[in-house]
Amino acid sequence: MEKFVYYNELFLIYKNFLTDSNKEIFDLYYGDNLSMQEIADIKNVTRSRIGAIIKQVEKKLDNLEDNCHLYEINTKLKSVLELNDIKEMKKEIEIILKGE
Repeated sequence: MEKFVYYNELFLIYKNFLTDSNKEIFDLYYGDNLSMQEIADIKNVTRSRIGAIIKQVEKKLDNLEDNCHLYEINTKLKSVLELNDIKEMKKEIEIILKGE
């Protein structure tokens, strides 16, 4: 389940870097929770082809995150919003902006 949440978040951040076809297949699998076989039937391709596309997109999303760190930054900023002390918030935001 954690993997699904993680890749859904990455997809929302980086989906504009994917082809329309890959976006559709990835969204059917992770967003609509369809099985690879169900997607294969819809797209009229083999289940193994769908599996390969999903793995390819996962790898691309991982590479994008490794280079851009937008998911990581977003996660850190969300945790800052939970702080009650404005001085502590400012301090944490400065750390995030410095890339520490």
